[in-house]
Amino acid sequence: MKITRIQRAAVTVVAAVALPLALTSCSSDDGKDTKSESSSAAGDTAAPEETADDAADAPFGPACASVPKTGPGSFDGMGQAPVATAASNNPELSTLVAAVKKAGLVDTLNTAENITVFAPTNDAFAKIPKADLDAVLADKAMLTKILTYHVVGEKLAKKQLESGTYDTLQKTTLTTAGSGDEYKVNDAASVVCGDVPTANATVHIIDTVLMPK
Repeated sequence: MKITRIQRAAVTVVAAVALPLALTSCSSDDGKDTKSESSSAAGDTAAPEETADDAADAPFGPACASVPKTGPGSFDGMGQAPVATAASNNPELSTLVAAVKKAGLVDTLNTAENITVFAPTNDAFAKIPKADLDAVLADKAMLTKILTYHVVGEKLAKKQLESGTYDTLQKTTLTTAGSGDEYKVNDAASVVCGDVPTANATVHIIDTVLMPK
């Protein structure tokens, strides 16, 4: 009888000790699972971050704000067309497009691969005295020389504009320099809207017509 009481007491003590340990273990497992599930859910719903490369490839410059948001003249629209066609959809480049047509360079530009065009705006052409501009537009050889000087035979992204010397289709070189969102070409023309995409070229819109060296 005495032994039985001692055995019963021992069983009771063991149970009293084991029960809290079991509950603690279950609570710890549940917390671990909940935390894991919460982390997993957070990971599934997190928004993708823009990479540095994405930002670097985006059009930049004060004149980019005037580009239409939709349609053939928008960045998306221009990105679907070869460069001469894309430029014709931008009303700020109408003088350039007319000059390209006079020089017979539409097919040359549209069929070239991986080029960069430094595209003067209408205001850039307006800086040239009218008599001089009319004379250039009437001289196909001179016009071709000037226009091909604005074309580089490789795609130049923003980073490459910081400091470089590049061969043009006119067979001489131009230089670029700058940082941030401010870049110059030949220390004369400013890039007012850069990294504009087209199907076969990168366009950097500039505020001054470049003259061959």
